Amino acid sequence: MYRFLVPCGIAILLMNCGNFSNTNKSIVSNPQELQNAIQKAEAGDEIVLSNGIWENVQIHFYGTGTEDKPIKLRAESPGQVSIEGQSCLKIGGEYLVIDGLYFKNGYTPNNTVIDFRINQDSIANHCRITNCVIEDFTQPNRFNADHWVEFWGRHNQLDHCYLAGKFNQGPTIRIFLSGNEHIRNYHQIINNHFGPRPRKGGPRAETMQIGDSFTSMTPSYVNVASNLFERCNGEVEVISSKSNFNEFRNNIFLVCEGSLVMRHGNYCIVDGNFFIGSDKSQFAGGIRVINTGHWITNNYFYKLKGDEFRGPLAIMNGIPKSPLNRYNQVTDVVVAHNSWIDCESPWHISVGANMNKRDVLPASEIRSARPKRVVIANNLIYNHQADDQPLKNYDKVDGVLFKNNIIDNQKGEFKYNGLEQQEVSLEKTSEWLFVPSADQNDALESVYTGFGFEDIQTDIFGNARTDKNRVGAIAGSAANSIASFDKSKYGAQWFSPTSSVSATQTIDVTPEQNMSQIIGESSSGDILELSEGIYQIEKSLPIDKKITIRAKSKSDKVSMIYSGAQNSPLFEMYPKGNLILDHISITGKRDQFAIATLERNMSFAYNIHVSDCQIHNFSHILKACKGSFADSISISNSIMKNCINGLELAAETDDRGDYNAEFVTITHCTFENIQKNVINFYRGGYDESTIGGNLLVENCLFKKCGVKEKSKILLKTRGIIHVNISNNSFQNNPVVLVALLWGEKNNHHGGNQFTKSGIIRVDQYLKQKLVY
Repeated sequence: MYRFLVPCGIAILLMNCGNFSNTNKSIVSNPQELQNAIQKAEAGDEIVLSNGIWENVQIHFYGTGTEDKPIKLRAESPGQVSIEGQSCLKIGGEYLVIDGLYFKNGYTPNNTVIDFRINQDSIANHCRITNCVIEDFTQPNRFNADHWVEFWGRHNQLDHCYLAGKFNQGPTIRIFLSGNEHIRNYHQIINNHFGPRPRKGGPRAETMQIGDSFTSMTPSYVNVASNLFERCNGEVEVISSKSNFNEFRNNIFLVCEGSLVMRHGNYCIVDGNFFIGSDKSQFAGGIRVINTGHWITNNYFYKLKGDEFRGPLAIMNGIPKSPLNRYNQVTDVVVAHNSWIDCESPWHISVGANMNKRDVLPASEIRSARPKRVVIANNLIYNHQADDQPLKNYDKVDGVLFKNNIIDNQKGEFKYNGLEQQEVSLEKTSEWLFVPSADQNDALESVYTGFGFEDIQTDIFGNARTDKNRVGAIAGSAANSIASFDKSKYGAQWFSPTSSVSATQTIDVTPEQNMSQIIGESSSGDILELSEGIYQIEKSLPIDKKITIRAKSKSDKVSMIYSGAQNSPLFEMYPKGNLILDHISITGKRDQFAIATLERNMSFAYNIHVSDCQIHNFSHILKACKGSFADSISISNSIMKNCINGLELAAETDDRGDYNAEFVTITHCTFENIQKNVINFYRGGYDESTIGGNLLVENCLFKKCGVKEKSKILLKTRGIIHVNISNNSFQNNPVVLVALLWGEKNNHHGGNQFTKSGIIRVDQYLKQKLVY
């Protein structure tokens, strides 16, 4: 294995390489050999990067190939050339191919990892990235924006690649339309595996963005086909289409906490896609519609439970005379021959209607333009459990024509003509695929033939609708379906995203041992079992992996006494840190933090789970620093006493829609004599499409807390979308408000008891700073 150190400022020009007959192949083993090979290369040649680690390289690959003799830059062995450190790749020219590279253990020093242009005057056309992997190549700070792949020019292609783990701000893939040389581009994004994209905790984390608000009325013709999108949870939009004439065909969206969104632009085709949810996810979305002229046909939706912006089908209200960056009215859209199976409230019409917020929003933000000239026809809704609200309407539904739609197992009466209750027979052919039975009656065979419907010639599996047309996405046989799809068919063939998990060890620890050394030498997933006694900790314990620290026996009294420096944490959370504490008592000296994140470079999320513990005498129980993000924080059956602050999750004060944790769950706990912020969970900025921040406080006791809290609010939850404060007891807390909840959002309370502790107040609307 070679390790090459190349200053980031060096530009490497690769010209005239190919892989066909009579090629001149140059194998290069260091940067100088690479430079020499570039200078001698002619059309049809290829340059082969020798296996090894190429670190801190900025590769500028330029040349002019032909369709028959493309210039090729490839790995000696696919996957064994790793591009690491602060590295990137830029492409400029015609008919260039990149094959087999592996980007890992680093991040780009520029705005992109792979860029289909070198500069404004050197763009790529007819170029291809294939069989490559970009994994966890994310910026140290989640607010440092970049894109992993930028498309410029025309007729470029990304295929059979795997991209996963982008945590920082900015879409994973971004297609630019800035200038005539970039429009009508016909880019191809096909057969890729877009692996998990972690929750970012705010907007600006799409997996794909095609165009932007200010080029949204330009023709694009991007083709996104036969890709697997798996757990792409960065934000509410998995794909944000912001240009005209794009096509999305035969993709699989597997438990993605977001939607395929026609955000701007017109005349898109969404055909033959699978949207697969899960009983474990309440946030998996489908398709969201804005603008005009889209055709949404032959799509299959299964167990999607997202609501409103993440509804299985969400058709939005628009803003009259909308500016380019907001919401245009939905017009002339067709939704036909789709199937919704076991989806909760599959149709959401006039999502985002907000005419009742005229007092807190400017007129330019009021979405009062209802959808019009929309046809919803020949669709199938099938439920194993009755659905009492198959359609949620947030305004009048007077601009939508419903024709020949069928629902099985509806609860209650549907008040619009065109959705009829009928019994339908479906057969389960896989975990998530239900197809019409062979002996299906004629219920599905009465179809509406509207204008242009003759162009819907096949079903989701390619069966001809001229042979047998039916309501729903499936008209014929599913024998050749992707019902049991093989993940290995997507992405780079040499790469398997399934990583081996080492066996966890249980390590016995005594008070005499060095806790920091033991944690440092442990593997992720290990369990440290502490014998009874007092553990003196003098320096912060870094948590950069999954570590469980628990008492050896529930009958043992295990105490950790922290004597570290002022404003230092006992447990310091690093990226990917996962701390599990069980049956431990931890005590500080009043001026430190029990748990805190790094002050900078929190490049990935962390997790904290505390149960049956006692936390005493700290400045903060948990302090989240700016740029940090916890995917999950849970505290249960624990006692927290005599601390100045409790949980401080309010470092994102820029009011851009960002926040410091996704799920915060506190149950069966006691908070006593927490003087200031008992819970301070904050999300600022009016970003209506951010559907995040979840807080559950249940069956807890709050006693003598908030004595020095200036806001006189015990539990601060400003801007958090989902809040539930239930069945708690508040005793002798000298505050005015226990909580101020946001009635318009999913904020709830009930079953609480108050003794000299103020009240919970609900304000229906919250005035916020506009993000856009």
